[in-house]
Amino acid sequence: MDFRPNADQLELQQGIRLFCEEQVSVESLRHAESQNGFDPSLWQALAELGVFQVDLPREQGGLGLGRSDSLLVFEELGRALVPGPVVFTQLAAGLVEGAAEGDCVVGGLDLRRSGASPLLVAHWNSLDRLLVLRDEGAYVVEAVGLEAAPIENPMDPLTPLHRIDFLPLGESIGGAPLAESLALRGRALIGALSLGIAGATLDLAVDYAKQREQFDRPIASFQSIKHMLADMFSRLELARAAVYAAGATLDFPEDHDAERAVFAASICSSDSAMKNARACIQIHGGMGYTWEVAAHYFLKRCWVLDSVFGDREGCLDSLAEKVDPGSSGL
Repeated sequence: MDFRPNADQLELQQGIRLFCEEQVSVESLRHAESQNGFDPSLWQALAELGVFQVDLPREQGGLGLGRSDSLLVFEELGRALVPGPVVFTQLAAGLVEGAAEGDCVVGGLDLRRSGASPLLVAHWNSLDRLLVLRDEGAYVVEAVGLEAAPIENPMDPLTPLHRIDFLPLGESIGGAPLAESLALRGRALIGALSLGIAGATLDLAVDYAKQREQFDRPIASFQSIKHMLADMFSRLELARAAVYAAGATLDFPEDHDAERAVFAASICSSDSAMKNARACIQIHGGMGYTWEVAAHYFLKRCWVLDSVFGDREGCLDSLAEKVDPGSSGL
């Protein structure tokens, strides 16, 4: 199995990167922060690009590409910190009317096993539907009419949160296998977003280290900074290999254990994103801790992404069980 993107996939990824560079600047993120982390015009532009239709079959109106293509697209969304419930809307494409076209904004909750209490929903003010994953299956819940209380000072200023005290069952759209499949795909998409963050924070740190001078020399020439940047690069490439392998395995599950590949990618990409974001802040020095420097957006997004489909410990246990049955929880 070849994990490397082909020419068409690289062209797709480059197109998304150019779009994000033009449409999602630091200034636009600060504007989105003041608008509850959601920009309807940006959302519609993403939909028109086909972001939510990448791996939707052509007979359902999608682009008919693979899961690996979706991960390449979401890597770029992660690099640009594109706000909004992009993962659950992508998962809902083909299952919830209007999701693929951007006409229906879909958020979600993964309530399998843990129950995820309290119920915290991201981007509540912008949602039309909720995709809820339960042990017994997948459900769609109308967001309109549900009572939700805002959480003051959420971790990520671009990901506003609301707490729900009562969540109706909703309309069933599939059983437990569908819920498990959606959660696996969702975890892979989260991994791709995290991979994008790991790459963006490395670029941000390198650019700053080249222009920031101490003792009449760019700090990038200092050995300690070089070591930090080299570590960031190594973590990034390890995560990239894992995420791309997960995408290829989701496209050809008969060749490998898709769950094992996705769990490994999730752990590697999360670790890479978190550590690279922290290193980026450290390389910026005292400035790195200020609100004006964009580095904090990346670190905060890491913390949010890390808990969307279960916690890190649960993922590690699942991977351990795949590698060595009977080892989970040890």
